[in-house]
Amino acid sequence: MLFELFLRRLIRLGDLTVTRPDGSSFHIAGGPIAALPAADRPAPVHLRFSDPRVVRRLPWHPALAFGEGFMDGAITLEEGTLRDLVALFIINFERLQDSPRVRLSGVLARLVRRAHQNNPVKRSKANVAHHYDLPPELYDAFLDADRQYSCAYYPTGNETLEQAQAAKKRHIAAKLLLQPGQRVLDIGCGWGGMALTLAKDYGADVTGITLSEHQLAIARQRAEAAGLSDRVRFELVDYRQLKGRYDRIVSVGMFEHVGVRFYRTFFRAVREHLADDGVALLHTIGRSEPPGDTNAWIRKYIFPGGYIPALSEVMAAVERERLVLCDLEVLRLHYAETLKHWQDRFQRHRAEIAAMLDERFCRMWEFYLVGSEMSFRHENMVVFQLQLSRSKTAVPETRDYMCAFEASHPLPMP
Repeated sequence: MLFELFLRRLIRLGDLTVTRPDGSSFHIAGGPIAALPAADRPAPVHLRFSDPRVVRRLPWHPALAFGEGFMDGAITLEEGTLRDLVALFIINFERLQDSPRVRLSGVLARLVRRAHQNNPVKRSKANVAHHYDLPPELYDAFLDADRQYSCAYYPTGNETLEQAQAAKKRHIAAKLLLQPGQRVLDIGCGWGGMALTLAKDYGADVTGITLSEHQLAIARQRAEAAGLSDRVRFELVDYRQLKGRYDRIVSVGMFEHVGVRFYRTFFRAVREHLADDGVALLHTIGRSEPPGDTNAWIRKYIFPGGYIPALSEVMAAVERERLVLCDLEVLRLHYAETLKHWQDRFQRHRAEIAAMLDERFCRMWEFYLVGSEMSFRHENMVVFQLQLSRSKTAVPETRDYMCAFEASHPLPMP
């Protein structure tokens, strides 16, 4: 049977038992996953498939068929956790990356990826609404109080989620060499947390832009409630429709929605709107491997139009738009820890979320959160922080100023 053959060829490490829709089972005892620390090794997994259609589709469209099967309850766990399950499949799939079939599949996917990532202004707004205009109570359930929906920063590894998100904002402010009174543009401002922090804690005058009407309304409410409306404004504007110049530009967690076709457009906008001696900071998920494509299930259900770039793709556009890369930092496992916090909080509020949305949505969301965490733990997903300017003299020659800035701005206690 093709289904069993597919799984036996895939699972060469770890332990998997599968029960088919007719009640029959088979067991795959792969080799030990010795390369991983004991805490990261997946426990034995037992999967039950209840829908023959999922069984038939899985060998041909594994990402989409498995994700949809789990969402619909056609794939259930008899043994092991969702983290064990996703880790088991990712670890084994990574082992096959150099196989001719996987390489061919990757080539074909990259041929059509520009169509999937075609994000003109109108489509960009619709794609943003698909994910970010969900009920605000959903995001309240698993994010920190400031609603930072991007990778946190763990200087010691012992921080709470709130402390790590505060550390991320301080780390970015340090890289911006932020000074009171400077005009800052926040591209993709979300619910306004970064903009409000830069204004309140560092004295900046901030303009935040978003394509989400829900985020815009909440950000404006937060600015008014904090008494910062005179120093922080939020607009429903696409980065391609901007006017004016700014001393500093920051963009956190938005670049993943730009699409390869528009990379030069994005960095052209950064250059045009950045002061001659200005500094920009781009914080984006990236891949520490050559260019690829977006997982079909993620593209369909979570981030339509989204794509995780390779550094080579980003830098090609940066160089062509004559921006200077002043500093590059790669955060490797910080996002894995962030996502684990989010998933744990999501589970604590799962019953309320299911009552608000439904069980299928909950299964979709936890599959997304756990899948993302495992991608950072076991695949080549990382976070890039690029410090950019129009001039190579815009920032000091060494990183000492970052440490000095952070030392002079202690984090608030939780």
